[in-house]
Amino acid sequence: MEEKIVRDEALVKKAEEMIEKQEFGERRLSGIPYWITFLLAIAFSCFQLYTAFFGVLTSTLQRSIHLTFAITLCFLFYPFSKKSKRKSIHVTDFVLAVAAGAAVIYVTVFYEDLVKRIGDPTSLDLAMGVTAILLILEASRRAVGWPLVIITGLFVIYGLFGPYFPGVLAHRGYSFRRIVDHLYLTSEGIFGIPLWVSSTFVYAFVLFGAIFERTGAGEFLMKLAMSLVGHTRGGPAKVSVVASAFMGTISGSGVANTATIGTLTIPLMKKVGFKPELAGGIDTAAGGNGQIMPPVMGAAAFVMAEFLGIPYLDVCIAAALPAVIDQLALLGAVHLLATKYGFKGVPRAQLPRFLPTLASGLHFLVPILVLLYALVIQRLTPLTSAAMAIAVASTIFLIRGLLISAGFIRLQSSEGKPAEAQRSAAAFQDSIRKLIDAMFNAGRSMAAIGVTCACAGMVVGMVSLTGAGLNMTNILVEMSFGNVYLAMVLTMVACLILGMGVPTTPNYVIMATIMAPALIAMKPDTPLIAAHLFVFYFGILADGTPPVCLAAYAAAGIADADPFKTGLESFKLDMRTFLLPYMFITAPQMLLIGLDPGIMGVLEASWIFITSSIGMYALAAGMQGFLIDDDTWFERILLLAVAFCLVKPGIYSDIIGLAGFAMIYYLQKRRVGVRVAVAA
Repeated sequence: MEEKIVRDEALVKKAEEMIEKQEFGERRLSGIPYWITFLLAIAFSCFQLYTAFFGVLTSTLQRSIHLTFAITLCFLFYPFSKKSKRKSIHVTDFVLAVAAGAAVIYVTVFYEDLVKRIGDPTSLDLAMGVTAILLILEASRRAVGWPLVIITGLFVIYGLFGPYFPGVLAHRGYSFRRIVDHLYLTSEGIFGIPLWVSSTFVYAFVLFGAIFERTGAGEFLMKLAMSLVGHTRGGPAKVSVVASAFMGTISGSGVANTATIGTLTIPLMKKVGFKPELAGGIDTAAGGNGQIMPPVMGAAAFVMAEFLGIPYLDVCIAAALPAVIDQLALLGAVHLLATKYGFKGVPRAQLPRFLPTLASGLHFLVPILVLLYALVIQRLTPLTSAAMAIAVASTIFLIRGLLISAGFIRLQSSEGKPAEAQRSAAAFQDSIRKLIDAMFNAGRSMAAIGVTCACAGMVVGMVSLTGAGLNMTNILVEMSFGNVYLAMVLTMVACLILGMGVPTTPNYVIMATIMAPALIAMKPDTPLIAAHLFVFYFGILADGTPPVCLAAYAAAGIADADPFKTGLESFKLDMRTFLLPYMFITAPQMLLIGLDPGIMGVLEASWIFITSSIGMYALAAGMQGFLIDDDTWFERILLLAVAFCLVKPGIYSDIIGLAGFAMIYYLQKRRVGVRVAVAA
């Protein structure tokens, strides 16, 4: 008899607390402070919904109003320090919230006057600019810590004292007045591209994800993954990978994916034999992978489309093949681990059945299909596509609530019997409440995203003002001795180090501004999107890289494991992904660039997919030390070489790689056969 899989309530609560702390701030408000923040967050969502459905405002006005809400909420949701009160808001934070909001909304209120005096700010303009800059830095510190603030501060100092820097770093230097004017009163600083993307595309997709989460789509996707792979070897670990890939289509947050999926899969992994650190490491690696899955790839992907001046769909198309290959490689690595250590799956009797599960959640798939139709078939903008998906998801959810209230749909209780109590107006009211909660959660989540995008915009502004990008190109050329491969390694290291303390989006913005142009300068035939995806991937990988790996801390908390060891296990699994970005630069066919538009292009893409998938599987086997038997040291080295040959598109490298893989498989198969014969 089929058993219902139930999440441990304590783990669910712990995961929710982790997500809230990371995504929404540490405060747990009640009373008047709660209602103040609630109304502000709802107003924030209403403004964003209005502009999504009826058209965005003039770019500066859209960004200014968006940041006003974000920075105000940031000071209300994020305390000054860990010692600050969690259930109330100190009067100082109210004052800072008002001051920050006033300094930012000033641009909207006096927009026409500011346009008339571009380049000649008044003393009041400068005072408001300084206030905005300082409070954006403080809000960013509260939301994501010191690293982003320090980096931004260093770029401002670099702008002020340019003549005093040595060698290629030196520049003419700029006055305090010029820097404030550039950062505050132009579209190349605070109100630059990162904030534009945050105020349009990102908010819409965050709200879409919040609605899905509140309407139960996450649980449906989890059950669907359980029904597909839960019974296989190491089934719960594979469920983590598949469910994270599903969630990646609607959520761009690695930490949220890790914590949400981990509440069910980590206990099941431990139950079938996985050690706590390994279970947490698998969940961390799977959660991070969700950020590279189209159509929703996190805020950084939307910023990338704006930086490159191309449709977001083009980013999705370029990223699609590597994303699927990477997901299959992680599944392969998990399978190898399960086979190596003899881990079993969950008995089928304890799992939901696929067809009934799919049928029960078909209404969740409709908004996703609408989103894909709008993006891929109609080629509408991401904002319009997300708005359509939000409207469809909300309408379906409300209609379903009405049908439950009227008794046309019967829910099942935990014992499998009709839940007659749900046949009341409470079901429809609950649907409305959950939609309002989704709007509230979206506003909370966007507070930190909006502020950090503004902070990252200041870095971009200082780079454009000082010409630091050209200087970085010269430095990278000198440090790499003109070798593009060494330059890629140095860029990778910089992305990983920066990403240890800076979230994915500002990490991408900074590296795309100063490092991506350097890579292109060293290899001029490199497609722009290849260089940008290179830094994007390593920014995501930094989330699971020790010693600072936020997603690993979330998984370790659920698994009752050591966070550092959990991060190491995640890093071992992520090593399979480290090879892919190098192929973006050296073999852009991986991104479907330069392929024939006809049937030959389809065949070539299919061949790249097959050989690269085998290559990534070989890489996982080399990293895990197991294919169908324990690898010898020679086989491990050969498997790594095979992986490189197969992942890099090319007929000769593919032939060599396939021959090498077949040879290792044959040797291990014969070795296992001899051992079985001797034992018999």
